[in-house]
Amino acid sequence: MSLKKLLGSWKYPSILLFGMGVSNIGDWIYLIALNLIVLDMTGSPLAVAALYILKPLAVLFTNVWAGSVIDRSNKRNLMITLDLFRAIFISLLPFFSSIWSMYLAVFLINMASSMFVPTSITYITKLTPPEQRKRFNSLRSLIESGGFLIGPAVAGMLFLIGTPIFAIYINAIALFLSGFVTLFMPNLEKQTFADTTDQKISLELLKSDWKIVLNFSHRHAYIMLIYFLFSCMMVMATAVDSLEAAFAKKVLYLSDSDYGFLVSIAGAGIVAGAIVNTIFTKKLATSVLIGFGSLFVSVGYIIYAFSSSFFVAALGFFVLSFSLAFANTGFLTFYQNNIPVEVMGRVGSIYRLIEAILIMITTVIFGVAAQLISIKFIVIIGTFVMLLITMILCTFNFQPSKKKYYQTAITDSKGF
Repeated sequence: MSLKKLLGSWKYPSILLFGMGVSNIGDWIYLIALNLIVLDMTGSPLAVAALYILKPLAVLFTNVWAGSVIDRSNKRNLMITLDLFRAIFISLLPFFSSIWSMYLAVFLINMASSMFVPTSITYITKLTPPEQRKRFNSLRSLIESGGFLIGPAVAGMLFLIGTPIFAIYINAIALFLSGFVTLFMPNLEKQTFADTTDQKISLELLKSDWKIVLNFSHRHAYIMLIYFLFSCMMVMATAVDSLEAAFAKKVLYLSDSDYGFLVSIAGAGIVAGAIVNTIFTKKLATSVLIGFGSLFVSVGYIIYAFSSSFFVAALGFFVLSFSLAFANTGFLTFYQNNIPVEVMGRVGSIYRLIEAILIMITTVIFGVAAQLISIKFIVIIGTFVMLLITMILCTFNFQPSKKKYYQTAITDSKGF
């Protein structure tokens, strides 16, 4: 491929990656600033912790119907609308004097965010040809990992020259910019939804859409098995992560600064993994990215769970975060190549809803068990369950008869 054709083929994906990068950095600024604003308002760590409950709750309230809206909407226009919606509500946050009104605004922002993810994945799938998806996903992973490091650093700089409220406004501007950038993306569905604009979202329509997802899951059991196993790995990772601070302080006896450094090492692992992944992604099969990537994520967690010193815990953190870049790239590519875009919003939304429910249940169980039994014991149990899940996932990934699912051929859209 000539340089001119190569640049032409990456014109719109590059614009989209830029918008996603700006939004991702803004999200980190928003998260840190919001925590500080709520803490200043209430003086209560519990009030800050409540912010983290709002995200899975928003998924529960949104994803029951979101997929039906996404699959019947113009994805580019919906992405712009959701960016602007979030920008407006984030810019209004400093004006709320009541913590409950702020919680409501954050809940609405999280609802918009939970819709944005499946919408953007569907649009990206339509925009990028199959042979470009793995490279695009690896670059996306690199940008998101960069945001993990750059976002908090930018937030710290903003706090030096201003206040958390100033940082909140910067995030609102970042989302406006992201929405503005999306305007320059091609309108891939300009005529597609001309005959569906009058279709109302009703209980009967939702039931019909859930049946479509169930039928698709039944007809393509292998695809959804891989999806479910990968989701289970992420559920276990989230539950173990919820005990991370307590494990570091009460088991490893780390100081606040040591714990902060441990988190920074995880950030370095994410960036390093994303860079290596971007360089070698074309040479690695999607099945290898998912299978070995997921397996080494759980190995990293095992090292962390059995650590008795900072250095061993740091090694575990680096291994798991390094491997996560490969696992995410492989999974997202597998998902895009095997779920038809016609039902991608509904399938993604409903399975993310199930994942959110599992995360809430597992996190509560882990929290209560850690309180009643032992933090270290529960973390070890959790990581071994994760290892078992990823071993099963790896086994299914490398079945010779399933090789076709890891190539660029897409599942026939008539099969749902």
